[in-house]
Amino acid sequence: MRRILRRFQQLRERGEKALVTYVTAGDPDLEGTYEIVLEMARAGADIIEIGLPFSDPTADGPVIQAACRRALMSGTTLERVLELVVALRRVLDIPLLLFTYYNPILAYGPERFAREACGSGLDGILVVDLPPEEWDELRCHTDSMGLDYIVLVAPTTGPDRLWHILRGAQGFIYCISTTAVTGTAQPELEAVRKQIQLIRKWTNLPVMVGFGISDHNQARSSASLADGVVVGSAIVRLIEENRTEDDLPRRVGQLVARLKAGISMRLEP
Repeated sequence: MRRILRRFQQLRERGEKALVTYVTAGDPDLEGTYEIVLEMARAGADIIEIGLPFSDPTADGPVIQAACRRALMSGTTLERVLELVVALRRVLDIPLLLFTYYNPILAYGPERFAREACGSGLDGILVVDLPPEEWDELRCHTDSMGLDYIVLVAPTTGPDRLWHILRGAQGFIYCISTTAVTGTAQPELEAVRKQIQLIRKWTNLPVMVGFGISDHNQARSSASLADGVVVGSAIVRLIEENRTEDDLPRRVGQLVARLKAGISMRLEP
């Protein structure tokens, strides 16, 4: 059984919602990312997205844009991020995803990327700017390697296109909670609720809500609609504010623990 599917099965058996956390690889540096990922796993993250820094992250807001700039300036490359995953996989068993844009993969070579990503221990990829009409040139390689391809849908994704996207979904569905870029607006919960109702008619895959979730209260509200939440900018912002502190991983772990506790609490009637 694939690692992502197994994790969701374990969570269902325990009656828990999933917490997916995000970190930009190389911010503040790759050694720091290694320690932060380990601490997030210890603190209760169920799946971890490792963001590949990119010079034109159009889906991301200013917090992650700045993290990408810092990571690129520190010399982070796709090859080095895959080496980071190899090191993490030696000590971690939880699912690891690569959050990326397509251009770095295209420059690296899709076939080479799929082979080395699988070999590194990655469980899946999330390519935010590759539409379904063009994903075959990548997925002919990643699908055969057993990498789950995580799809994104927005509140504005219409039924016909939603059905088309869901036909190719693997692992889980990433339901974007706002039409804004990451970390700049609060979740539009009523729109998300309606979109998730439609998604559940066509797939049994878990549905995760992400974009704009910055604290445990928002995490709890969003998780009540879905199988869990994705939190990125709030973690990256904390890293930015504390990147010179020796206890940075511990501080990230404390935030992750609060988020996990938040989605584990019942909402007041």
